[in-house]
Amino acid sequence: MTGNVLLAARMKAEGLKQHELADALNQRIASFTGRLGTLQDRHVRNWLTGKTKWPHARQRRALEEEFGCTAVELGFRRRQPRQAAHRQASVEESVKRRQFATSAGAISAVAALPGTASASTPRIGMTDVYRFESAFNQIVAADNARGGGVRLETRALSFAKLVTDVQANSTASQRVRQRLYYLAAAFTGSALWAAIEDQEPERANQHLDRATRLAGLSGNPDIQLRIWGHASMLATQTGNFSESLAACEAAKASPLCRRDPLYRSLTAARLASSQARTGERTQARRSLAVAAQAFEQADQQTSRAPWVAFYDRSELEGLSGLAMSDLGRHDQAEAHFHRALAHLRPGYERNRKYYTSHLALSQIRQGDVELAYTTASSVLPAHDEAPLTGRQRKLLTKFSHALATHAKDTDMAASWAERYADERNRYR
Repeated sequence: MTGNVLLAARMKAEGLKQHELADALNQRIASFTGRLGTLQDRHVRNWLTGKTKWPHARQRRALEEEFGCTAVELGFRRRQPRQAAHRQASVEESVKRRQFATSAGAISAVAALPGTASASTPRIGMTDVYRFESAFNQIVAADNARGGGVRLETRALSFAKLVTDVQANSTASQRVRQRLYYLAAAFTGSALWAAIEDQEPERANQHLDRATRLAGLSGNPDIQLRIWGHASMLATQTGNFSESLAACEAAKASPLCRRDPLYRSLTAARLASSQARTGERTQARRSLAVAAQAFEQADQQTSRAPWVAFYDRSELEGLSGLAMSDLGRHDQAEAHFHRALAHLRPGYERNRKYYTSHLALSQIRQGDVELAYTTASSVLPAHDEAPLTGRQRKLLTKFSHALATHAKDTDMAASWAERYADERNRYR
């Protein structure tokens, strides 16, 4: 597909149709030129299909002001004459390669560099790979702290595109190339996860196909295991529980799970929920026992991939609580969620809201309506905080329905409906 996925995602997140974006951009052009712009929906359509890869300067400025990011981060790519690229290749490549060590914006800009002839093709090495890995670690940290969403998704896709562009326009050793495939898969996997959290399965499926192919090309089992985990969550989100179970089983078969108890614990904890949802209750309990035992056997000091750093005792308790919820054991689920929150490390705000929401659901399902109301209320963000992710909103919508059932026509139900409506309106 050659369409501009990044721009499409931004437009969908803002609820903009093609003609609405054209009108908004025309107004922005008027604000800095004094004359209304002449963009129409066909211009936006050409951007989305990829027919126009690099808009005119005024249009780019309007786009950047509208979405608060660079044209490159919106999926546009500059084309330069090959002869000009030859003349500037040695100087520009040296400068750009130094720049992308210092900022995400500079890294994204490298994606706009054109291909060069073989005589001037730059060579990349592990030093360059380490810089990309640093950018990936920043995306993982941002996800752990705040959760996914369209901004994180487009940022991750920009880096994935950059890695593949650099690989296509450079020479490198086999070791470096495999690591670049790993990083392209890792960035795409982060975009996949961000789309899952944003409740956008159609976009997530697009990312899954590409991430799976790149992970296979990397030959690295840890990134393949990560993608299987995301595939399972996506299948669950779309109600395909048998496919979710199959993805969990594929992750369990990874050689990493045989060698490292921590990966074995993670995959077993996820497998338990899939087994519970498909009616394999006994197997689900066995998987939870495996997850707990393997976690105790794992050496926490072992160096592992950065994406798995989220998996600690708090996450084990949280995943165990999810499995117990799927088994209908809401009292045990509540105990696990309490322990998950007690062990939660500072900075994991996304997980705090996620497991607190599940705690509220387990409480109201046991009839503890007032306690559940208090718990759920603590999840709602203040007006100066970021809005909830799509996955969070889905959980609180479930809570709203449960509260309406258990506390119909009460002041508490009316208060919650008003407060939650305010949060939904912020997202819109």
